[in-house]
Amino acid sequence: MASRKILIVDDDVAVLQVLRDILLLAGYEVTTASEEGEALTAAKDQVFDLSIVDLQLQHQNGIDLMRKLGCILPDMPVIILTGYGTIESAVEAMKQGAYSYLTKPVNADDLRLHIDSALEERRLNAEIDRLKALLEEEHGSAKIVARSEKMQQVLDAVSRVAESDSTVYIHGESGTGKELIARTIHLASQRKEKPFVALNCAALPEALLESTLFGHEKGAFTGAVQTRKGLFAQAHGGTLFLDEIGDMSLEIQAKVLRVLEERRFYPLGSEKLVEVNLRLIVATNKDLEEEVRKGLFRSDLFYRIHVIPIHLPPLRERKEDIPGLVEYFITGLSRQMKKEIRGLSPSAMRKLMLHDWPGNVRELENALEYAAAVTRKDVITEDLVFEAPRSAPEQGWKPLKEARDAFERGYLIKLLQACQGNVSEASDLAGRGRTDFYSLLKKHDLDPADFR
Repeated sequence: MASRKILIVDDDVAVLQVLRDILLLAGYEVTTASEEGEALTAAKDQVFDLSIVDLQLQHQNGIDLMRKLGCILPDMPVIILTGYGTIESAVEAMKQGAYSYLTKPVNADDLRLHIDSALEERRLNAEIDRLKALLEEEHGSAKIVARSEKMQQVLDAVSRVAESDSTVYIHGESGTGKELIARTIHLASQRKEKPFVALNCAALPEALLESTLFGHEKGAFTGAVQTRKGLFAQAHGGTLFLDEIGDMSLEIQAKVLRVLEERRFYPLGSEKLVEVNLRLIVATNKDLEEEVRKGLFRSDLFYRIHVIPIHLPPLRERKEDIPGLVEYFITGLSRQMKKEIRGLSPSAMRKLMLHDWPGNVRELENALEYAAAVTRKDVITEDLVFEAPRSAPEQGWKPLKEARDAFERGYLIKLLQACQGNVSEASDLAGRGRTDFYSLLKKHDLDPADFR
């Protein structure tokens, strides 16, 4: 790695020499300047990774120079030095954008620590911007908000592991954005031009999950009226994302393990071996180590997938990100609903910041969508936040028939989606005759053609 370039600005030649010697010894490339014009000329001639600026220069204020340097090199962190170690000057320097503040005489170890910290933060910010740009280029949006230290650590891990082909294990509560992180890993990898194939393992019954993963030949089972390529084959060359992998049955787990070990498999009803080259990313909201102890998850599969773990923090542990998420969602909702919504009132934002967010980012998005839909003003007020009934247990139980009908309709929708509207295949997987199945579709006002 090339040495980092540092600009030091101080009108005391003796101080310049001392700082220069310290940083040269630490392996940095150093340029010194004793006055503003010299410093600005240097910044125009070359790109610096960091600058150290004296607060009290002979002919100008160091904060003013910092602003001018920022116009030339906007991403460059600045460390302010001063012999006047007052709290007021430190606060003012930080308010104006200084990364940190040191008093003279400078301790060499402290200086190196501040520089290393500033450069690492700059690297992290640059990587976050790169990952956002990848998402925006692919999907027209950049949903990653990472102002909190925990999310910055997540994205740092993403950037470090993206180039490898190792399996990534993402653990986090529902609604934290596990698929978004998986997509980001894929887009930052060498496989980005190949398919990204995602599946929620909890959304399908066992028989349908097996067929979906491995594919099947025409006639492999009743209702298999055409040959279908499975997701393992569809993801060849790219990335397969298995969300909620902890909801797989032990039987399916064994078959997935074999594919991961051999990188080949037979589709259902086929004698032709299919070989695959893909990267696997898995996610779960369960404690799979506990599931292994209970005998609900295979230990050999767990060790096969638990290669690079990434923990995605719940929203209640990254509340610094809430204002940024609110801004992102409100901007999108305003455009979608063709409303001019400028933001939230202070009391509404306070209400969001005090909430524990059991549903995480997805719950925040839903709450804002409701508020944006019903507001008649250009600012969302406190009374509209969480005004709609929520599905928390304390809201009361639904009547049994209503709950059964809701489950039945959701099941039919997922089944038709998986079978791409093929009624023969769907009715067979549901264990119902075609006539009975059509009656269920009519009951729930579902048209198979909508899913083809």
